[in-house]
Amino acid sequence: MRISRLPLDEQPAAVRAVLETNPSLVRVLGLARGLDLPGWWLAAGAVVQTIWNHVTGRPPGYGLKDYDLIYYDPSDLSWEAEDRAIRAGREMFGDLPVEIRNEARVHLWYESRFGVPCPPYEGSEDAIDSFPSTTGAVGVRLTPSGAWRIYAPYGVADAFNLVLRPNPRLATREVYEAKAARWSAAWPELTVLPWP
Repeated sequence: MRISRLPLDEQPAAVRAVLETNPSLVRVLGLARGLDLPGWWLAAGAVVQTIWNHVTGRPPGYGLKDYDLIYYDPSDLSWEAEDRAIRAGREMFGDLPVEIRNEARVHLWYESRFGVPCPPYEGSEDAIDSFPSTTGAVGVRLTPSGAWRIYAPYGVADAFNLVLRPNPRLATREVYEAKAARWSAAWPELTVLPWP
């Protein structure tokens, strides 16, 4: 049965079952707890791409460039503080390609990189809400007790139905279309919806 047809209360267990097919993703989740980063989520590409791989019958790690580990710490917006988290992550994750970013700092550099201003985020969830595609706006994490948490403000039906939907909340058309081109080259089954 397709997950989009499951009752809402059964969808988190189905998402977890699919994500658990990717041993590297599960390893990143387990190790990330040890970093004790505030408001952390494993988010975006590796999460939704693991779902696409499951749906299309590909190996779980196919096409995954890295694992995006985001967190939110407004208490110190310096690059040095974020770099300490990045270096601790390198030691923790070893050969796993994990990209760590403090979403509380994104507004400081976003405009110079993407050409549009980014208001300061109010939390990691606010950052996920503004990802370039609503399809990729999914985060997962483990609680200290090991329970799974899933944050998917736009749901997970598009991910399981291989629909890439734009999110014009913050990203530009160029950012969305670049991601869409890269992702549809690896997953040609995707239906890429146009920028509004």
